[in-house]
Amino acid sequence: MAFGRARRRYNDGGSYWPGFVDAMATLLLVMTFLLSILSVAQYFATQESTGKDNALQRLNRQILELTDLLALEKNDKKEVESSIALLKATLAESQAKNKNLQGLIELENGNKRSVNDQIDELNKKLKGEKELSEEASAQVAILNQQLAALRRQIGALNQALETSEEKDQEQKDRIKDLGARLNVALAKRVQELSSYRSDFFGRLRKLLGNRPGIQIVGDRFVFQSEVLFPSGSNLLNPAGRIEMGKLATALNEIAREIPSNINWVLRVDGHTDSQPINTAAFPSNWELSSARAISVVRHLIAQGVPANRLVAAGFGEFQPLDFSDNAQAYAKNRRIELKLTEK
Repeated sequence: MAFGRARRRYNDGGSYWPGFVDAMATLLLVMTFLLSILSVAQYFATQESTGKDNALQRLNRQILELTDLLALEKNDKKEVESSIALLKATLAESQAKNKNLQGLIELENGNKRSVNDQIDELNKKLKGEKELSEEASAQVAILNQQLAALRRQIGALNQALETSEEKDQEQKDRIKDLGARLNVALAKRVQELSSYRSDFFGRLRKLLGNRPGIQIVGDRFVFQSEVLFPSGSNLLNPAGRIEMGKLATALNEIAREIPSNINWVLRVDGHTDSQPINTAAFPSNWELSSARAISVVRHLIAQGVPANRLVAAGFGEFQPLDFSDNAQAYAKNRRIELKLTEK
């Protein structure tokens, strides 16, 4: 506005001074304004410089702190590196252990599979066992029923046994009594047969006389073989037929007197000596002794003696009367024995 007024004044042809004054005033205002601005700027610069110093101090303190922290961090880094090295070693050991564990796990998995297979097999067996157990339980129930039935039967049998024992005792008493009676009867029969035997032998003795080669030994009538047979033969000689005829006569007479309830027989035993024989007819002494006993029996049957009252037996050389080894012993052992006895 001042410049405008000055310019108007100059244009109007006025004095230059007022315009100069206005210009200088204006310049002064500008400079004042500039100085104000400079002061303000310096103030702010001072403030900024002071703030920078403070900030620089703070930064220095932070740098010191950071330096300390860096030192600590270096120490921590060393420790961390040591820890890392230790951890690496631990990691390597852990990896080795892990590898071993993996092997063990694989082995365990194999074992586990094997165990699982075994478990499956055991489960199958268990299932089969359960089925068998159910079947066995059914069989046990049946067996228990059968056992109960058997117990009832055993009870009935025990009762029957007690009754039977009572009857058995009665029967035993009866048998004992019958046995005693039978013994008495047998003794009586033996006595009777002995009396008939004595009578028979007495009659034979009378009929045969005291001929050599014929004797009574105990309860037997003994004929030496030479009296009845030629040597090595089973055919009765004429003298032997006569003697056996007398024997048949005496036996028929005594047979009529023996009671029918005495079951008697006349046993004819053939014996030889120990000298062996070996012919077409008689391969050994067994055949010769048996054949001679049969010849006597046949002759007695021909003389009327009942066949059911006669028995023929051959003993060979095995029942000697004399064990000596001489001609006299041989002659004594070659014989026909007659014995009246019960069947």
